[in-house]
Amino acid sequence: MIGFFDRLSRPLMRALDPEDAHVLAIKALRLMPLPRSAADPAELAVRAFGLNFPNPVGIAAGFDKNAQVPDALLRLGFGFVEVGTITPRPQAGNPRPRLFRLDADEGVINRLGFNNEGALAVLRRLAARAGEGGIVGVNIGANRDSTDRIADYVRLVETFALVASYFTINVSSPNTPGLRDLQQAKSLDDLLARVVEAREKVSRRAGPVPVLVKIGPDLTLSDLDDAVGIARKRRVDGMIVGNTTISRPGVLREREKAKEAGGLSGRPLFKLATRMLAETFVRAEGAFPLIGVGGIDAGSTAIAKIKAGATLVQLYSGLVFRGIGVVSDIKADLVAALKRGRRESLASMIGSDAADITAESWPS
Repeated sequence: MIGFFDRLSRPLMRALDPEDAHVLAIKALRLMPLPRSAADPAELAVRAFGLNFPNPVGIAAGFDKNAQVPDALLRLGFGFVEVGTITPRPQAGNPRPRLFRLDADEGVINRLGFNNEGALAVLRRLAARAGEGGIVGVNIGANRDSTDRIADYVRLVETFALVASYFTINVSSPNTPGLRDLQQAKSLDDLLARVVEAREKVSRRAGPVPVLVKIGPDLTLSDLDDAVGIARKRRVDGMIVGNTTISRPGVLREREKAKEAGGLSGRPLFKLATRMLAETFVRAEGAFPLIGVGGIDAGSTAIAKIKAGATLVQLYSGLVFRGIGVVSDIKADLVAALKRGRRESLASMIGSDAADITAESWPS
């Protein structure tokens, strides 16, 4: 039924304004009586950050910004869901239009600007589904007009500790002016020190909630050295690589739309994000697991992320161009790859190509 509905609805969704199509997709997921997905094969199970994932395929932050449909997404077969980005106070984001499909390139440009209903609205929803199980991470960020952005992150850790499976510290969105400055060494060190301290305080009542930091693919390798070194020093539980890019690859065919300001995601991001993932993996030296994001739209791209260093993967733009069936396709391809390699789990694949990838020419 899900596959039929997906095939039927995709032409309609593609005909709509991208943001209107997204709103409609969320409404459909809220209303559809989705059955629970079949159990995943045991060989796809992954343990990371102290959590047990039924499979390594998650949906990235940005799809379910306000935690309206995490359980529907889990029933569609995702191994985990990341909601957000959430800010302390409600935020309208940037003026529309702010979301653009690059159909010929299978990419998306967004300049949404952390539009969300705010922490209290999201907290109510997550608290209401607390007994449902499943891994639901909370991606957090600072309000655009905040006078103390680090305090925003601390406040959100305190707010969501009882209902978050893990936290993602988003310091890499290009759509909030000055936010990416928090990736710089001193600011990142201050931020992670205060976030981890807040996490330790709330762990007395909430238990240990993993803290991940999400970096962008546009960092210089020197800045990446600093970011990984600080993450290791502050003992964060993992990193997500990476966010959207402000760069525009020369091979883009949708040249007019490519001029729109904002972060580029989807297939055009794959090579850059995968290179940054491999660079992060060799620097982390096994200190913590990584989540690979950017351009995943098939089993082959998910496998490439794992071989570049990802323990888990996330997608979002791939759903726009491939539909919800891409989730089951990726999982089937992962199982097939394990059988071909006579492997019992994905662990032996993680980072197997990372050193070779870092020796290649830089993606253009």
